[in-house]
Amino acid sequence: MQLDQAIDAPRADHSGTLRFRAPRKADGAAIWALIQGIEKLDDNSMYCNLLQCSHFAGTCALAEIDGKPVGWISGYLPPEKPDTLFVWQVAVHPDARGRGVAKRLIHELLKRRVCRNVRHIHSTITRDNKASWALFRAIADDLDAPIADDAHFEREAHFGGAHATEHLVEIGPFDRVGLRRVA
Repeated sequence: MQLDQAIDAPRADHSGTLRFRAPRKADGAAIWALIQGIEKLDDNSMYCNLLQCSHFAGTCALAEIDGKPVGWISGYLPPEKPDTLFVWQVAVHPDARGRGVAKRLIHELLKRRVCRNVRHIHSTITRDNKASWALFRAIADDLDAPIADDAHFEREAHFGGAHATEHLVEIGPFDRVGLRRVA
């Protein structure tokens, strides 16, 4: 199934209004199709996306234009770190890039009641993922918070040589008052 067919989005149409919301179970297949259509993203099963849209809907967000998914962020609050939002995956359809969708999705999550105690953001990123590094540096700047990283899941030790090392990016602590001034 082609991504364009899955979401019926016209190419290079930036005119629609972006809408952000929590996902629902019914969104799982469209989110899976969005992720499948973005080459550099790791594939999860559709079942995983269905769980994210139901069990973790409070810490996941969907961006739509005219009811069609164009952006997705999955995250969760690790049980041992309830003050930390772990960002699992960020996906933005090529037609929606350049509109700050990924950054706005993260800010959408931080404003939710379920994230009211969040003072840190974590994610893992490979060194070659320039877009993700730029996104998380911009988030740290927005929050006026420190950012650090360290090798977390290593190529040989954890991936058996089959995947590049993932670096744990840590933003925070940050002041919740600063969230009000961030768009």
